[in-house]
Amino acid sequence: MALYEYVTQDQLAGFDKYKYSAVDSNPLSVYVMHPFWNFVVKFLPTWLAPNLITFTGFMFLVLNFLMLAFYDFDFTASAAGHEHVPSWVWVLAGFFNFLAYTLDGVDGKQARRTNSSTPLGELFDHGLDSWACIFFVATVYSIFGRLESGVGVSTLYYILWVVLFSFILSHWEKYNTGILFLPWGYDISQVTISLVYLVTAVVGVETWYQPILWHFLYRDLFTFMIIACSFTVTLPMSLINVLKAHRSKTLKHSSVYEAFLPFLSPVLLFVLSTIWVVFSPSRILELQPRMFYLMVGTAFANVTCKLIVCQMSNTRCQALSWLLLPMTPVVLLAVTGVVANESLLLYLWTAAVILAHIHFGLSVVQQLSSHFGILAFSLKKPNTD
Repeated sequence: MALYEYVTQDQLAGFDKYKYSAVDSNPLSVYVMHPFWNFVVKFLPTWLAPNLITFTGFMFLVLNFLMLAFYDFDFTASAAGHEHVPSWVWVLAGFFNFLAYTLDGVDGKQARRTNSSTPLGELFDHGLDSWACIFFVATVYSIFGRLESGVGVSTLYYILWVVLFSFILSHWEKYNTGILFLPWGYDISQVTISLVYLVTAVVGVETWYQPILWHFLYRDLFTFMIIACSFTVTLPMSLINVLKAHRSKTLKHSSVYEAFLPFLSPVLLFVLSTIWVVFSPSRILELQPRMFYLMVGTAFANVTCKLIVCQMSNTRCQALSWLLLPMTPVVLLAVTGVVANESLLLYLWTAAVILAHIHFGLSVVQQLSSHFGILAFSLKKPNTD
């Protein structure tokens, strides 16, 4: 009764015609990870629903985020003179991250193995991936921290946006071409992150403060790799794929406005959140970096999920996400100083964004489950024992 039908009738009709089309050309994925996932999936019971595998993997990332939030809420634990995160936490973080990556890789294989592939499964997978971006970035940040030789909270904020826009690029490609070109950076980053956690447990966070070459530190390498991968690999490959579709006359949206419409809401979200960061009277990003990142990452996931729904149902992307409407007065209240306790305002707005996104997710999953006559987390048919 409390759920809402976010998916329109036109979109439901589009889901009925949907066929999965993806290209994965990453050598690491093709020659290493897929054979590994094919091996792992054989050990999973055939009654295990693919969506349950997807959700379990996602929750391991949330667990990593919460675990590091407990030991390093304000990203200062890695600095000299502060109590460092225990080594066993980094071991668990590495294990959980790789486990989440593995489960994300086998869920689709389990769906094909059990003949239970549905558009809901793909939407559920990619929707959770969009939210996972913030949990990846914020958890890794604890390795370097924000003090002394660490990465500044403002720098990490813009790095987060590079990651977020890199993620949405692949779905923008599919919105325009009908084909999901899986980004190379994802597999490389997941394996690297898992190894970095384990190495940190052995050598300690102090090792990352050592210069690699002259004054070039590991934190600089961390920043350089993310930005370089996005602007020299992800972005060019996306533009090339869309250009190829244009030349072959298979592009779904002919006008420039329609083609770039999916970027309107993410850009507006970036503008609103950056205005809050830049003009905050109490320097909110310095006070509450973890909560601000969580708010931005969750709002971005909500915007991206709506794009994925449109992309999969072959319907027009909405110009403006409704979530940005209440966010505008919230930002105005913050930057004008009308609300004295800016941190409290951020906490309340973050809670509202999380609840709104969960409500959207639950509603869409329930609506599509009902439409396709399936149970989201079980291979049994509805109304059967």
